[in-house]
Amino acid sequence: MPTDAEILIVDDHQGTLYALESTLAPLGYRLGRATSGDAALKQLLRGRVGLLLLQVRTPGAGALEVVRYMRRLEQTQHIPVVLLTGFRPDPELAATAFDLRVAGLIGTPVDPWTLRTHVRHLYDTHQHRLALEAEIRRLRARPAGPGRAGPAPLPHPEPRPAAVPQQRDLTNPAAPTDPTRPARAVPACEGA
Repeated sequence: MPTDAEILIVDDHQGTLYALESTLAPLGYRLGRATSGDAALKQLLRGRVGLLLLQVRTPGAGALEVVRYMRRLEQTQHIPVVLLTGFRPDPELAATAFDLRVAGLIGTPVDPWTLRTHVRHLYDTHQHRLALEAEIRRLRARPAGPGRAGPAPLPHPEPRPAAVPQQRDLTNPAAPTDPTRPARAVPACEGA
């Protein structure tokens, strides 16, 4: 996944596309647009999409069909999706979106701060995940050098033994607190 992956905005109304682009422009990410589900799928398959912002009612392939298709392909299955809906809360839509691992369901009109917050978090998290996966692949593919059996294992700290406070035998106050030290002789009491 390139680091210049775009946020793809999908809506069939040019005015809505412009408004969403204006809302997201302060984030500084590359923005792309599509006016149908079919056009969105074509752009997704080009491999330059880092987040999909999708209006639920889109012409052609509907939003849920686009997400179902994405989740079946290894190339697109982990791309975060935010669905935009102008309808009242719909429990069936919410359940379907949850099953499809949709990252967000936002009602329109969109609050700009809410949308920016969701998009920034999802996009950045996805990019960090991709960078970590690339680093893991790079480390695993590193050839073994002389004296090395392969990539160095990740360091794991040795577990520390828990510090247990020394216990004193209350029945014998003269008993030592350290079990490794020998017991001292206790003088016999006179007259006992």
